Amino acid sequence: MKNIYLLITLSLFVTVGCNSSKAPKASETEKGFTFAFLTDIHLQPELNAVAGFQKAIDTINQISPDFVLTGGDLVMDVLNQTYGRADSLYKLYKEVSGHLEMPVYNTVGNHEVYGWHRDEEGIEDHPEFGKKMFENEIGERFYSFDHKDWHFIVLDAIYRGEDGHYIGKIDQEQIDWLKTDLQQVDEKTPIAMSVHIPFITSSTQLSKGSLAANSEGSVITNSLDVLKLFLGHNLRLVLQGHLHFLEDIYVQNQVHFITAGAVCGRWWANKPESLPEEGFLLLHLDGEDVDWEYVDYAWTP
Repeated sequence: MKNIYLLITLSLFVTVGCNSSKAPKASETEKGFTFAFLTDIHLQPELNAVAGFQKAIDTINQISPDFVLTGGDLVMDVLNQTYGRADSLYKLYKEVSGHLEMPVYNTVGNHEVYGWHRDEEGIEDHPEFGKKMFENEIGERFYSFDHKDWHFIVLDAIYRGEDGHYIGKIDQEQIDWLKTDLQQVDEKTPIAMSVHIPFITSSTQLSKGSLAANSEGSVITNSLDVLKLFLGHNLRLVLQGHLHFLEDIYVQNQVHFITAGAVCGRWWANKPESLPEEGFLLLHLDGEDVDWEYVDYAWTP
């Protein structure tokens, strides 16, 4: 990964929509496999979101990838909701996502963090305040797993800023853990990583101009420190969400930083101007090669 921060080759796919029948075919080799990356689901009982998510699930079950990896913002929203509403959204997500017929690995997003934005006396003393609700209902906020010849790392990019609101940052606990995790990974092993808030993105420059700065809530503020930990390792793929934007920033002919659109599109509004359409990423990994497409599962309210 030498100089991965230089000479960025940008491949931007803002309006890509694909039919699931064009999904990558399973490799005939033992090393090849396919998985789905679903980010920004924003599940809620309103806006017919349950039916929309179920249609995405039906499409995925028909494709039958090895597993599903989510990119955060599973629900809409628990940052500033009552406990009853937050609890019901988590239960709804677990119920509906349980229809997936393959293993599911989850990533925490900002909308899964309970109470950070809520002005309520004693809220911070609640036993499920912050990310405790995610940990109790979904699982660990950072972890790793292996699949075939690839090593997958899932990180928590949601950090509480000084004003109590979220920013993008990888905390010190994860950095220490990541150093230990990488020590156990062979330098030639291809690595994929999932985070909710992006490490890098072109979206701000494309919407506001080439000199525009990213906000601390739209990118990981200590991204350089984290990415430096992968020097000497074979980082090939970083999957990102949060922005409801579709892009592939391919760096030094080695690392794909893919911001993967949104299952909910523009928060289930399904407006004609919504780009990208409601969809998910389908990835096929074979050896170190990464092929992907954005699957528009053709949902209409």
